[in-house]
Amino acid sequence: MLRWLIIAMLCAAPAWAEEVVLGLSQDEVAITTSFDGSEILIFGAVKREAPIPQGELGVIVTIAGPPEPVTVRRKERRFGIWVNTDAVELDGAPSYYAVATSGPLDDVLGIRDNLQHKVSVPSMLSSVQTPSTVLDASAYVAALIRINTNAGNYQVLEEQVVVDEDTLFRTRIQLPAALTEGAYETRIFLTRDGQVVASYETAIDVRKVGLERWLFSLSRENPFWYGLMSLAIAIAAGWGASAAFSLIRN
Repeated sequence: MLRWLIIAMLCAAPAWAEEVVLGLSQDEVAITTSFDGSEILIFGAVKREAPIPQGELGVIVTIAGPPEPVTVRRKERRFGIWVNTDAVELDGAPSYYAVATSGPLDDVLGIRDNLQHKVSVPSMLSSVQTPSTVLDASAYVAALIRINTNAGNYQVLEEQVVVDEDTLFRTRIQLPAALTEGAYETRIFLTRDGQVVASYETAIDVRKVGLERWLFSLSRENPFWYGLMSLAIAIAAGWGASAAFSLIRN
């Protein structure tokens, strides 16, 4: 009975199954002292062993940075000035998130699949943890989205994935200068009429290198010596500026 059930399921499986063949312009990003951002070219193709199926093809690319706790504060106007009143720490929010699509997001991805795969920014943040004592958690999540969107850390790039002949696709995503170290999870979804028919996952490794890496490690592993070095540099810079000013004045 079980054998016949498996055979029936295989026969019912669509013969037009599609797969993603992906390429990246770079799978590592090195953060140096002069780092001011990086543009990632993501390209690929749709692999098939049958004719192109019916239904409009959609391609979605997402990049998510490492999650980190974020404190969101509420401001209220009191006695004519704006002051911080409440603060809530949100856990699990990615430090960076971008979603690029081949068309309007609502057209290439249905609501059910969006919630299942957590593609859009609001659905991606639906799993963010908030303290149980917070009654209006959605307001803080909305504030987090607004702040990160204005800062360029959350990006929605609709119609920025180019699809050629229902087979080749490509897009460019700009990573900002202020990147958090870690693995940036990259996902590609193929959709037909709003339903996900194939997906692929990989990662882009972001690391500090050179002097930037040494200073970062020193600040974490030897904060005392890092503080002394920073103080010495500040004193030397102040003395040098004072000496230069005296020479110019004389």
